Amino acid sequence: MSNRLAKETSPYLLQHAHNPVDWYAWGPEAFERARRENRPILLSIGYSACHWCHVMERESFEDAETARLMNEHFVSVKVDREERPDVDSIYMQAVQAMTGHGGWPMTMFLTPELEPFWGGTYFPPDDRQGMPSFRRVLSAVAEAYRERPDDVRRAALGMREMYAATKDRARSTGTMSAELLQRAVKGLLASYDQPSGGFGGGAPKFPQAMAMEFLLQQWARSSNETALGAVRDTFLRMARGGIYDQVGGGFARYSVDAQWLVPHFEKMLYDNALLARLGVHLWQATKDAEIRTVVTETLWWVAREMTSPAGGFYSTLDADSEGEEGKFYLWNEVELRDHLGDAADELIAYWGASAAGNFDGANILHVVDGAAAVAPTMLASAKKKLYEVRAARVWPARDEKVLASWNGLMLRAVADAARVFDEPGDAFRELAIRNGEFLFREMVRDGSRIFRSHKDGVSRISGFLEDYAAVALGALALYELTFDRVWLDRARSLADAMLQWFWEEDAGAFFDTAGDHEELLTRPRDVTDNATPSGTSLAVELLLRLGDVLGDADMRRRAHYVLEMLAEPMTRYPLAFGHALTAADMGAHGAIEVALVGAPSSADFIGLSRAVASRYLPSLILAGGTSDQAEGIALLANREMRNGKATAYVCRGYVCDEPTADPARLDTQLRNAIGGASGP
Repeated sequence: MSNRLAKETSPYLLQHAHNPVDWYAWGPEAFERARRENRPILLSIGYSACHWCHVMERESFEDAETARLMNEHFVSVKVDREERPDVDSIYMQAVQAMTGHGGWPMTMFLTPELEPFWGGTYFPPDDRQGMPSFRRVLSAVAEAYRERPDDVRRAALGMREMYAATKDRARSTGTMSAELLQRAVKGLLASYDQPSGGFGGGAPKFPQAMAMEFLLQQWARSSNETALGAVRDTFLRMARGGIYDQVGGGFARYSVDAQWLVPHFEKMLYDNALLARLGVHLWQATKDAEIRTVVTETLWWVAREMTSPAGGFYSTLDADSEGEEGKFYLWNEVELRDHLGDAADELIAYWGASAAGNFDGANILHVVDGAAAVAPTMLASAKKKLYEVRAARVWPARDEKVLASWNGLMLRAVADAARVFDEPGDAFRELAIRNGEFLFREMVRDGSRIFRSHKDGVSRISGFLEDYAAVALGALALYELTFDRVWLDRARSLADAMLQWFWEEDAGAFFDTAGDHEELLTRPRDVTDNATPSGTSLAVELLLRLGDVLGDADMRRRAHYVLEMLAEPMTRYPLAFGHALTAADMGAHGAIEVALVGAPSSADFIGLSRAVASRYLPSLILAGGTSDQAEGIALLANREMRNGKATAYVCRGYVCDEPTADPARLDTQLRNAIGGASGP
């Protein structure tokens, strides 16, 4: 039997389409029934790759008695948090306030007016380790709603008061300055885990790509070798650990231990987008061949396993296969010997495999500290063999919805890699352009309104702030790769729409939902960078970048206002504002502006662009093209070729060094423009 979720496109909702629960998708049909019958709403939020979501489904939502209780007492609503980050944000704030922690699956109980009055995360089928069973929770909440309505109203009122506080006008908490950024650097380095890499210590341990991007910027500004060491060592420890797929490329969501060995095996597009882009910049700073290999393997994984025929990037690979977490990725020693041939002993030692295993009797491949180096050709051959063997196994489920903001993040990473690396046949360049064309063909309407989600040929759900900003930044990265004016114009159109629909002058802030979005309990405005950059921090970076390229003072004004509002929180809680801090670098120091004048396909222009690509430049703003393409691009205005050759202008605040057509001279100017360190 099927329930209403069978009509949805979200893979997560479809996973629950055959539960005996009378599920509704988020929408007026469910809310009208709750009001008509005066029933509380049971809101369950998760996502398709969530291991504990699968566990709770098997234990509770597929159980006939549990479903009977849900159907008898509640209107049950299922939400995919990846499709509806607005709903997730509102009720995650509530569950964190009620319990002191959050996570998925999220289980929240609402009044028919959508006010939360009680909630939690995962509940087991039986009382366990201090947690009540889900059936006991259902009975208790139903009884409280029926017998103690005053208590329910008081709890709901408390949540309304909490939400009301977020509507206050945003006020400046400080002046954006280099000194403030150095305080954030000290805070991050104080939490650095010296023995194992990463930040915060303990377990589980998450990649902190945004914080590491900021530390890399500050190394370049001030020659802080400790900052560079923390970034390089953390990236390489992750790349050598089990959190990195040693066979197929790509990073898992997080490590359940402090040494990056045992991953939570789900792979998310956004993690790999942030880590790949960081890796591109880290390679520019260090020229470390291992870092480049990890980045290219990750992007080839995206091209091979996470790209739709039309060019969109899929969302996730599940942690589970055949009902077991990680089964797809594990190896026993006999398998390895069977397939690795004469190289088996050397490779088994290199990857730390054994007969006993390191995870439930099997092996998570990882590079052992101090292991003897393996010849690159041998390693590549072994990975190819093992990948072919693994491909014959039962694959983890893949969430094939295409999310606008996550695609914007990955588009930016691929475009940066294409600009910096020379991959055979311009493969990354083609991948980036194809994705950009897909997004603007399928998910952008009239050049300025974005849909959040696309699957099976259908684009749906009005885009959020993060969607507009991330896709526009992706388009801007494509402009810097191709110098095709269409991508810059598209980024500008999205930025204008973003300001129209998400900026509120009275509040002095961006909101996460558009002004014409459906009415919710509150209009969410989350400024912290969590697993992904916040819409606000992405919007600020977009305005700073476009404001510089186009000479738009109003864009820069709004961006600086938001940065000053976040100044004090960024300093005190740098891990919660990693991406905002990378934008603050440009706000405090200004951009390093490079204008390349000439035909982008000419050999002399390419020589200059490669000189720019070879060096790590924090807060780089790049514009290029012939003088007849300069209209409206302030950075190119009045810039001319010298002596008939492509010419580079290195500028700070539009004050430029002597124009040069010599790549070596350009490299010197770029190194001097940074004023700190910039790598080899």
